[in-house]
Amino acid sequence: MSTLTIRQLDERTHARLRGQAAKHGRSVEAEVRAILDAAVDLPAENFLVALHAAMAEVGGVDLATRKRTDRPRSVDLS
Repeated sequence: MSTLTIRQLDERTHARLRGQAAKHGRSVEAEVRAILDAAVDLPAENFLVALHAAMAEVGGVDLATRKRTDRPRSVDLS
């Protein structure tokens, strides 16, 4: 993970960030991360979750599955 330092941030801007972070129940650092993530348009959800939702909208996909014939393996928990 990278580190970003912002120098010469206006006190009014910092105060507004603190207020916004408090409103959202997170730290100023977490608030800034959320703002930057939104600014660079990171997906709001996992790709596979989004794909599942998109396929569900069109009725889903039926995949052929093979019936299992092998017996489950025993597990040694000792």
